[in-house]
Amino acid sequence: MKNIKILMTATIVGLSLLSFTKTNHKHEEPKTKTASAKGYEVGDFAADFKLKNVDGKMVSLSDFKKAKGFIVVFTCNHCPYAKKYEGRIIELDKKYKEAGYPVIAINPNDPNVQPEDGFKEMISRAKDKGFTFPYLVDEGQKVYPQYGATKTPHVFILQKEGAKNVVKYIGAIDNNYEDPNDVSERYVEDAMDALLKNEPVKMTKTVAIGCTIKVKK
Repeated sequence: MKNIKILMTATIVGLSLLSFTKTNHKHEEPKTKTASAKGYEVGDFAADFKLKNVDGKMVSLSDFKKAKGFIVVFTCNHCPYAKKYEGRIIELDKKYKEAGYPVIAINPNDPNVQPEDGFKEMISRAKDKGFTFPYLVDEGQKVYPQYGATKTPHVFILQKEGAKNVVKYIGAIDNNYEDPNDVSERYVEDAMDALLKNEPVKMTKTVAIGCTIKVKK
């Protein structure tokens, strides 16, 4: 009788453990390489987009057939930080476009919240400053949340690997927004130079410094 009781107890415990294991396994979340609720992390695959440029044409990353990657910059017209970096963004495009990494600038702000960032104002700004790169409007504010951009400017360096665009760097352009002549750490240039040498990027993420993105109310 004692052996039967021990056997029955062992059987009940075994079934309970089996049920517990199955229940826990059922609720496990698979790991993916897509954007989280906070946007992309280094190593994620960045989805393509189709946004309107200041010339009225729609632009996608897939349009750049010969590109090896992209320097995607979320920026705008009105932000003092963005204005300070305009010249440096133009220089980044001139320096790396020929190497296969063009700048793609995107204005994520809602013009109803910040009228200075309206499409007509973007056209004027691009013309006045001599932008050498596409300046796209994130209509409906659908792209910047995918990336996880929070500031203007906010940089995401992408590198093509087959048909995918892999995030290699996220953050600031450099460590001195006020004075380009007093910069001691050039984050984007250092990352780009490493990629062009087929070397790993040493600093893959920094804190973006700038204005908050103006979200539709």
